[in-house]
Order: sequence, then structure tokens, then C-alpha cells
Amino acid sequence: MIATLLVGMLCVYLLSFSVLFLLISRRLGREKMGMDAFAAGNLALGAAYVLQLLDGPAGSSWLSVVNHACTLGALLAYSVGGLRFFGRSIPLLGPLVALVLGYVAVQLLVEWAWGPVARYALFSAACALWFAAMVVVLLLGLRTFARALRAEALLLAALIGGIGVLNAVKLVKLLKGGLAALSMDGQFQVVFYVYMCSLATIIPPFVVWLVLRRLTDRLRDVAARDPLTRLLNRRGLTEALEPHLRRSGGGGRLLLIDVDHFKRINDRHGHQAGDAVLCAIVDVLRAAVREGDLLCRMGGEEFAAVCLGADAAAAGRVAERIRHAVASTVVLQGPDCEAVRCTVTVGISGAFTDEVSLAKAMRVADAALYRGKRAGRNRVCE
Repeated sequence: MIATLLVGMLCVYLLSFSVLFLLISRRLGREKMGMDAFAAGNLALGAAYVLQLLDGPAGSSWLSVVNHACTLGALLAYSVGGLRFFGRSIPLLGPLVALVLGYVAVQLLVEWAWGPVARYALFSAACALWFAAMVVVLLLGLRTFARALRAEALLLAALIGGIGVLNAVKLVKLLKGGLAALSMDGQFQVVFYVYMCSLATIIPPFVVWLVLRRLTDRLRDVAARDPLTRLLNRRGLTEALEPHLRRSGGGGRLLLIDVDHFKRINDRHGHQAGDAVLCAIVDVLRAAVREGDLLCRMGGEEFAAVCLGADAAAAGRVAERIRHAVASTVVLQGPDCEAVRCTVTVGISGAFTDEVSLAKAMRVADAALYRGKRAGRNRVCE
């Protein structure tokens, strides 16, 4: 029978990918990105299909009761895995055991009261509702946690929605035709398991690809950001500016910001205190620049702010706001030292619109910065 063969293929797919997910989760270390939960889901669903093969035709049996409970447990594990992938710390073992045992009890009660058809109908309805909930969460997540993965989330929602629709159709067929609707010789069961095999072929590699994308995105982010302040570094600033420079009329003005007499802070309070001062100044810079402006740590105690689309007056206002905000802020305070304040000197470039004029703007801002240093520091120079 074709449907039975497809179920056997499903078992092989699910159990094989369960091992793969488990191996990946172990290699990921502490942050497993939900791969351990996906492994548990595949294991539970594979076990459910093994029980289905052992059970035979639909009817009253302990194997089918456990099969249905394992399937719902798999859906819970997949849901937890998805939430963990997006950074939610959700427990699995306790809820999984509670769901499986609870659903076994519910099935026994339903079959005792209304018979096996009601139990199978309950299972189809539960699966359809669960898949519908998954689709709703993914669609809502397009504006929040899945914003960076819009195409992937839409594809996953479509695939999950398809199996949800098939479960809803199965529910209708059960209510109309009883357990005969679940005959493995029937056309519907063949279509159902062809679709399930398709999902088992598509989704596991898709999940692995999502994990690889998340890892490469993080590597790219690490390469583009300063590890202490989490600001863009020089490379990150260049990459972040590329789309702005490609736009017609894009560009802006560059501010170079240097902390005055920073070596004195390191010499007097230590390098750990110096790092704390830099982080405090970064907080001030973030509050002082305009929304959409870019901040960068150029190295040491030197920072840069790119005022996108700003004219000379707007850039000057941002620079003065930065200078005044830093001078007004206590950047280090502790039980063993007096309150520490510091100042910054800011050099402003002319406008730039492309990579060539950006390099020139960097030189102009650097020259203005050193004029400000020679003039006494704590000032803005153009």
C-alpha cells in the first residue's frame, strides 16, 4: 500500500533528522537555537508513526492512543524549538510530559463516552487548531521577532497551513464517514502522507539553513562591531553606509569625536575604569545623535558619528549637543573614587555623497579635530 510505504519513509526521515538535530545542538554549546527541541519533536513524531505502522487499521487500541499523544507532544516540541530559535527561554520536558499524559487521559475519557470516532475526530481537530495557531504566531511575528526572516516565515506559515487544512479536511471526513475515512487504501490518506513526506523532506534542511544563517549573521555582526561598546567599527561603518551612498542624494556629514585627556583616566583609575568611562560616553552619544544617524568606534577613545542627510547647521547642532552632554555627565562614580567627568573635542567634515568624498570628509574631520585639540579641547571645530 502506497500510504503505508509513505509512513515508513516518514519514520526514516524523522528519526534520521532527529539524530542530526541532536548532533547540531551539541555542537552549538549553550545556545542551542532550539535544535534540541526540534530533535525531540522529530523523535516523538517518528515514534508516533512507528506505532501507527505496528497498530494497523484505525480503531480502538492502546497503540493509537499513545500515537496521538506522541504526535501532539511533537507539535509542542516544535513550537518550543521555534520559540527558542527566536530567543525565548521556554522549558520543554515538564510541559511535554504533562501534555502526553494529560492527552492520554482525555482520549480515554472521550472514547469511553463517545467511541473511537470521537477520539480520532478530537485528534484531527487538535492538530488543525495547533497548526492554525502556529501560522497566526508566524504571521504576527513578521512585525516583531521574525522581521529579519520575512520570506522564510511566510514559506513556513504556508507549509504549516497546508497540513492544518488537511487535518481539518480529515476531521470533516471522520464526522461524515467514520473510521473508514482513514483507510490506508483511500485517496485522501495517500495525499495526506505525500504532503507529510514533502514536509519531512523540506522543513528539516530548511531549519538547518536557518541556523546556519543565524550563525553567519552573528559572525558578520561580530566582525562589524566593537566588542566593548557594541558600536560599529570602521568596517561596519563602511558597510552600513553603502546603501545610503547608493541612493540618489544620499550621504551626510562626518563627526570625529575624541575624549580629552583619556590617558589620565586610565593612569589614575585603571584600564577597567577606562572601559567603563568609554561605555558611559557611548550611552551619551546614543542619546545625543539623531534617530537614524550612525555611530562608530574608530579605535581607542575616538568615535565617529555620521549625520545622514544633514546640512552644516544640523551637523553643528548634533556636535554641540554631544560636546555639552558629555561635559555634563558623570562618566565614572564609585565608592572608592570621586565623580569623574570628562570632555570631548569634535571635528566636523563637509558633505560627502560617495566613497571618494567620504575619504576626503574623514581627512577634513580629522584635521578639524586636531585644530580643536590645539585650541584647548572641549570644543567643536569645522
